[in-house]
Amino acid sequence: MAEHGAHLTAASAFEDRPSIFEVVAQDSLMSAVRPALQHVAKVLAESNPDRYSFLWRWFDELYSLLDLLLQQHYLSTCSASFSENFYGLKRVPLRGARRLPRRLATIGLPQKQHWQSLCLLVLVPYLKTKLEKLVSRLREEDDYSIHPPSSSWKRFYRAFLAAYPFVNLAWEGWFLAQQLCYILGKARHHSPLLRLARVRLVRLTAEDLQALEKIPLAASAAQPPTCSVKDQVKSAVKKTLGGLAFSLSTGLSVGVFFLQFLEWWYSSENQETIKSLTALPAPPPPLHLDHDTASPLLPKLRTICPLCRKIRANDTALSTSGFVFCYRCAYNYVKSHQRCPVTGYAMELQHLVKLYMPEN
Repeated sequence: MAEHGAHLTAASAFEDRPSIFEVVAQDSLMSAVRPALQHVAKVLAESNPDRYSFLWRWFDELYSLLDLLLQQHYLSTCSASFSENFYGLKRVPLRGARRLPRRLATIGLPQKQHWQSLCLLVLVPYLKTKLEKLVSRLREEDDYSIHPPSSSWKRFYRAFLAAYPFVNLAWEGWFLAQQLCYILGKARHHSPLLRLARVRLVRLTAEDLQALEKIPLAASAAQPPTCSVKDQVKSAVKKTLGGLAFSLSTGLSVGVFFLQFLEWWYSSENQETIKSLTALPAPPPPLHLDHDTASPLLPKLRTICPLCRKIRANDTALSTSGFVFCYRCAYNYVKSHQRCPVTGYAMELQHLVKLYMPEN
């Protein structure tokens, strides 16, 4: 039995075929980078809402843009994504049963496989994140009956919410089945996305490593001949984008272990330990800035909502600032502005906390 399971930990029958642990590790690398950068954006937005709130509001789009530059740089120079190159892997195109000479990593992928890989690396995670946020928002609206009960829109999104768990289960099951086939040696891909891109992962060879080491030397030694203004502009833009992607990739390579530490530090399993280490008395309530004309003045009566200036209904507190509003007022304002109407702190819908009074 030990002989049958040895291929799970040792190198596979194909010398260049990575093990399941290598491919799973490179998959989990980018999933550790995103929450760490998201936490940094949240801290900046809360520390200075006027200057950095856009980082939190447009985080998905900014992260996808940086991811696009990063993956484009690595696919062009290393024939791999950032995480694949970090673990010493590269992508090679599928050629069916034909045995063709192996391409060096520095040559890059064929144009068709290159753009397919880039779209699947960047676009699929972005759409999946947006879909999960949409489902979360619709569930919250459904729980609090924001839409009229008889509206056709409510019937549609209730059907969508009922079908989403099954679609998500089928999606995750597809990936799990592909990984099981890869472990048993029945598939050349551990992920369906690689199969859609018509590529597979292999280990970098000694020739690949030597060619990758020569890239910085060749770039510094190359002197472009005199050319037209258009070519010079294109060359300058290409160098700028390449330099930005290289700087980003270098910074991520250096800080990847620190990012994984942040992921562990803010994981749900570690929250009890964090609370015990950072147990401090509650800070005083934030001061209201009267010079900010965009935020409403606080009413003198504590039972009045600062937004609608009426007696509060369904008291709801904003967890990041502590101020209390009507639920409908707070929900509509946070949904539109993503901040507290009094303090300007960065806010999301999940930060709304329903308050239950003793008389209720």
